Amino acid sequence: MRNNASEILNRIVEKARATAPLAAREGMLPYGGEGGRWRPSPFDGNSWWTGGFWPGAMWLLYAATGECLFMDEARRTEALLTAELRAFKLLNHDVGFMYLLSCGADFKLTGDAQAETDCLHAASLLMGRFNPAGFIRAWNEVDRVGYAIIDCMMNLSLLFWASRRTGDPRFDHVARIHADTTLRHFMRPDGSVSHIVEFDPQTGAPLREHAGQGYALGTAWSRGQAWGLYGFALAFACTGDGRYLEASRRVADFFIAHIRPDGLTDCDFMQPALPERIDNIAGACGASGLLTLAELTGEARYREAGERLLDGMIERCCDLSPGRCGLLTHCTASYHDDAAGVHTNIVYGDFFLIEALLKVLNKNPNLWRPN
Repeated sequence: MRNNASEILNRIVEKARATAPLAAREGMLPYGGEGGRWRPSPFDGNSWWTGGFWPGAMWLLYAATGECLFMDEARRTEALLTAELRAFKLLNHDVGFMYLLSCGADFKLTGDAQAETDCLHAASLLMGRFNPAGFIRAWNEVDRVGYAIIDCMMNLSLLFWASRRTGDPRFDHVARIHADTTLRHFMRPDGSVSHIVEFDPQTGAPLREHAGQGYALGTAWSRGQAWGLYGFALAFACTGDGRYLEASRRVADFFIAHIRPDGLTDCDFMQPALPERIDNIAGACGASGLLTLAELTGEARYREAGERLLDGMIERCCDLSPGRCGLLTHCTASYHDDAAGVHTNIVYGDFFLIEALLKVLNKNPNLWRPN
């Protein structure tokens, strides 16, 4: 890296010491930062799918520093999320994001028994979304009963974790079946991946692709590519199945070929030149996935690409001032603004930035992996 990862992490820790207490003071679960304040999720309150990234970031900082401030804040917001397990109705396949990074991280780093139980509840909920026709249902709307999305490759880590914790292979079987469906129906010949595929809920036959959060049908939404890159790498790490490693390599090569000269990441790799749409969530997630792929393969080119992304974001889009909430600027939830944020700070971009820096420094607690 051109930048000193240790120095950047120290500045992030210093900033978090000042800004994390602001969220506790307001009793909220941050979705993003805006000036000197945190803002909550734009939809569904604490059931919104990004809720686990804030406690996840706190657990990463706790792992790096051992400071109780970060553990206390992680557990404060973990309690908000476990309340959503009882509410149930707004939860979907993204319970992997929500609970592996909160309760799962708590159990991994502290051994807390209730955190393990809560995470197992979330894993059971995710397994309950499995359609035996061959896929995990993404969302709850009746007209989306056959929808599956590339993001779910990351949620599969919760199922692999649950199999290890319980000794029950059913969680592992469901995760592998969904990953195999993703291999067959989301991967494209050029190494890119689709965002949404709709299946016949009775037979499992693929019906159609939907455009999702990218520019248009058939284009390459960059965060979807990051989910595929990282998700297949994690599936390989959890199973040893070489097909998943090969899929991760293919998506990684496609992703690397589309990194901008300045090291940033367009929201869609096939978007028009104007208006500019940058998504540093995709950049940060892609960087973290590439660093994991480098670890799994021993190939320096993946580490070099991950560090190039980190340098681009740190030098151009990283706010390290302690008086402002949030780290990464220019995070974009969807190419066509869906009110979740365009060119703003969004917490899960910050999570992946911190995680990637810890990987560079060999301090990563591996929150996604069961071992």
